[in-house]
Amino acid sequence: MNENRNANPASEYQYAGFWIRFGASLLDTLILLIFTLPLLAAIYGDYYWSSASLIKGPADVLISYVFPFVATILFWIYKSATPGKMAVKARIVDARTGKAPTVQQSVIRYIGYIVSTIPLCLGFLWIAWDSKKQGWHDKMAGTVVIRPKDGGVENVEFSET
Repeated sequence: MNENRNANPASEYQYAGFWIRFGASLLDTLILLIFTLPLLAAIYGDYYWSSASLIKGPADVLISYVFPFVATILFWIYKSATPGKMAVKARIVDARTGKAPTVQQSVIRYIGYIVSTIPLCLGFLWIAWDSKKQGWHDKMAGTVVIRPKDGGVENVEFSET
């Protein structure tokens, strides 16, 4: 292993900015829709497309709300990224240690998505202005999103200073 790499691993990473994270979110949304829309259409048929009700039934709650929550949390815990973030070589890590987010951080971060969305998505736009490129959901959970400066993805642990 490269000794210099271990001396200051934080210097090999940069915070992932708004546009790269936005692109990753679009990719995640497309992947999610590829899985959920055919299921919902198969279960509810034309009613799914023609009904004005927000929730069509119990299967809709499971497929549209529970499944994305569980899948996202599991990706964050086990891969430190969703598929969209993996595609852009970005990772979610604890802002203090650089390690993968805990279950608690992941749940808080997901709930933070709702908080970030309510005031005209200002919590997501905050990423563009913040020095650590943290959205409100990141600040709530104590996480940051990083990308390697050199294009490779390695584990990173920040030293406590």
